[in-house]
Amino acid sequence: MCNEIMKKEVQEAIAAGEKALRSLYAAEEKLKSAGDWGLFDMFGGGFFSSYIKHSKIRDAEALLERAKEHLLVFQRELKDVGGALNLRIEVGDFLTFADFFLDNFVADYLVQNKIKDAREDIEIGIYHVKEILNELYRRMEA
Repeated sequence: MCNEIMKKEVQEAIAAGEKALRSLYAAEEKLKSAGDWGLFDMFGGGFFSSYIKHSKIRDAEALLERAKEHLLVFQRELKDVGGALNLRIEVGDFLTFADFFLDNFVADYLVQNKIKDAREDIEIGIYHVKEILNELYRRMEA
């Protein structure tokens, strides 16, 4: 009986982890798009490309908030099976004001660095979630 309860807890943790992973991938993809628009903006894209880039950044921020919620659920589920997840994923303000109103190469470059840093944080989060999920899959097979 106890083994069945543990199996159910592991399944719940896996489901929560997969949901968190999907959220992280969605945020990563949106930041990639923002970065692509940012490159265009750096090399003469102007107001329109800044607008699109920041729209993508706002979308990514919303997706990251959802991912954080899913990661918290995953963390709670892991406690039920004796695991731990400690991820920190922060997205700053991406210097939006400076980029719109001081539209120059330096501001665009700073925004690109913020996007790159956020993507790296997400990639680290994806790596950790995948590692934990792999361990949970092994527990299910045992």
